[in-house]
Amino acid sequence: MMKPGANGKILIVVHQERSTPGRVGLMLKDRGYELDIRRPCLGHPLPATLEDHDGVVVFGGPMSANDDCEEFIRREIDWLDVPLKENKPFFGICLGAQLLARHLGAEVSRHPEGLVEIGYFPIRPTEPGRHLGPWPDHVYQWHQEGFTLPSGARLIAEGERYPNQAYAYGDNAFGIQFHPELTLAMMYRWTTRGAPRLKLPGAKPRSTHFEDRWVHDRAVRAWLSRFLDRWLAGDAAAEPYAQAAE
Repeated sequence: MMKPGANGKILIVVHQERSTPGRVGLMLKDRGYELDIRRPCLGHPLPATLEDHDGVVVFGGPMSANDDCEEFIRREIDWLDVPLKENKPFFGICLGAQLLARHLGAEVSRHPEGLVEIGYFPIRPTEPGRHLGPWPDHVYQWHQEGFTLPSGARLIAEGERYPNQAYAYGDNAFGIQFHPELTLAMMYRWTTRGAPRLKLPGAKPRSTHFEDRWVHDRAVRAWLSRFLDRWLAGDAAAEPYAQAAE
């Protein structure tokens, strides 16, 4: 079992040349972890084993988990067998959660009415997810695809437009649809470079993103900090926390 501040190494997988791990990376470094950042889209290899890593975080990106024409997407999906077989802590964010869902046999697809989630949207924990609470009631989203719940996974948070918002698989693997890693600087970049996506059906206006951040970000930050501590300690799937917190 790992402990925060163990001075271990976390594998970070990002999907663009200038992508960063944002707040997740900052929190991991604050806890004493070294970040091993890989960009498979640029040809960076993924390790054959995670014996030198204490966990792995796979982040989002503008591509689709269904882009089988991209060699690195196929490679990442296949590679996810490594953390699962070695039972290493895995945390997939947006695309990362969708890649894991596909690896586990689930489907990734667009909303039946073509709606997206871009901006802050409400979520709520399910009964199995309450032990990771308290959860924020709104989280930042930037996606136009969702996933079905993989066989054997536990749904731990749900939403209205995209029902499956977070899931746990086994003892150490978690996938979330939303973006708790987002810093204010990242929000400026995403809403500037990704401005055309703000015109998609269901996306919220740019100004609303910043207005909602001041309302909801504190709760998101607090949730992420608690989650990372339990994830790093290897007990994020342990439900007795719900009783201890009462």
